Amino acid sequence: MFMEKITETAYAKINLGLDVLRKRADGYHEVSMVMQSISLADTVTLEKHSGLVVQTGRSDLPGDSSNLAYKAAVLMAERFNKTPDVKITLDKHIFMAAGLAGGSSDAAAVLRGLNRLWQLGLNAAQLEELAAEIGSDVPFCICGGTALAEGRGEILTPLPEPQEAFIVLAKPQQAVSTAWVYKEFDSLKEPQHPDIGTLKAALLKGNAVLPLPGMGNALEGVTCARYPEINKIKKEMLKIAQYALMSGSGPTVFAVAGSTQEAQKIIEALQAWKLETAIATTVKRSVI
Repeated sequence: MFMEKITETAYAKINLGLDVLRKRADGYHEVSMVMQSISLADTVTLEKHSGLVVQTGRSDLPGDSSNLAYKAAVLMAERFNKTPDVKITLDKHIFMAAGLAGGSSDAAAVLRGLNRLWQLGLNAAQLEELAAEIGSDVPFCICGGTALAEGRGEILTPLPEPQEAFIVLAKPQQAVSTAWVYKEFDSLKEPQHPDIGTLKAALLKGNAVLPLPGMGNALEGVTCARYPEINKIKKEMLKIAQYALMSGSGPTVFAVAGSTQEAQKIIEALQAWKLETAIATTVKRSVI
C-alpha cells in the first residue's frame, strides 16, 4: 500500500572515543571513533506535497539547500529519478551545532523515510553508501547503536552495545567551528590520543558497563583551550558523575550517571549555568 506520510526518529550521538589519525590528501581527516546513539532525538515527518519543502520551526535553522535534510531529499530524488514532492518537518530537540550529529541524524532520517515513502526497498548498506555523500556522520546515523567508525567516518563496524546507561548532556552557548578545531589539532606537536583499541576490546567482551577503559576525545584539548567553560562543566559534573567527556568537536559535554537520581542531581548542579541540558539513555542499533 502506498504511504502518504512517514515519521522517523532521528537519534543524537555521542562519541565514546574519538581519535584523529592524520589529514588525508582529499582534505578530510582519517579518524577512528566509537559512536553511540542516545535517546535525545528529533522527530522527522515526511508527507506528499507540491514541491520540496523543509520546515524547521526555528529561525536559526534554514530549511533551504544548506540543510542536510534538504540535501538528503535532493540526493534521493536525483539518484532514483523521483520528483521530490515532499514536505519534511523537523521537530528539533537535539542541541544544534553541538557535536551531537543533529543535522546528520535528520538527513539519515530523510533517507530512511524516503526509502519507505517511495518504496525503494534499499537495505542499510545501500542507505549508508548514499549517506556518505552527504556527510561523514550521516552513515552511522542510518542505523545508529554502537559502532566503530573509520576512514572519514563512513566505514562502520557495528559493536556489541553496552548496558543501557544514563547520559547527562550540557551544552554551553559558545558556537564551535568543527573546521577550526581540526585545523588547530593539525598544528599540535604532541596531540593526546585515546586508546580506541582498548575501548573496542571492552565492548567486544559484551554486556559492557559505561564508562569503559580507552574512552577519550583527541579534540577535547583543542576545544577546551579555546573555551575554558567546557572544562569547568566537566569538573562540575565529575563532582557527582562517574565520567564526563566532550562529544565530537564540542561544545557539548556528556556525563555517565549511575541512576536517574544521579542524573537529576547533575542537572540541578548546573542550573545556575546558562546551558542547554538534557537527560538521555543509550539506544540500540535500529534494524532496516
